[in-house]
Amino acid sequence: MEKEDQKDLFQEIVLQLWKSFPSFRQEAQASTWMYRIALNTAISNFRKERKIPASSSISAAEFEIPDGCIFSDQEDQLGMLKLAVGQLTKIEKAVILLYFEEKNYQEIADITGMTKTNVGVKISRIKQKLEKIIKA
Repeated sequence: MEKEDQKDLFQEIVLQLWKSFPSFRQEAQASTWMYRIALNTAISNFRKERKIPASSSISAAEFEIPDGCIFSDQEDQLGMLKLAVGQLTKIEKAVILLYFEEKNYQEIADITGMTKTNVGVKISRIKQKLEKIIKA
């Protein structure tokens, strides 16, 4: 995603939060409500973008895959994790990133609209999938 696209998405999320605030019923934490609005806005934006053909070319550097399975430092591990997360589906990315932000299962369930049990199962499967991707 280009910097300008990120800025546009951020502005759209802020606008949707502003428009939705009067309907906030305080049944959940404000942060959970904000995540839900942001996630739904991002998904809607992604669906709109997907309908429009990509206008930028992909450079060869974007396809480079690191060849080492042994990491020299924490930065290499983080880079490999980012590459692995990039191969997940959109919903898997959303769930695992919320998990990385130390949200509990109930908060993730509230944000994504899943059940708490489903979140636990999904996180377990995502961890297994990430492990396979990284080892490959």
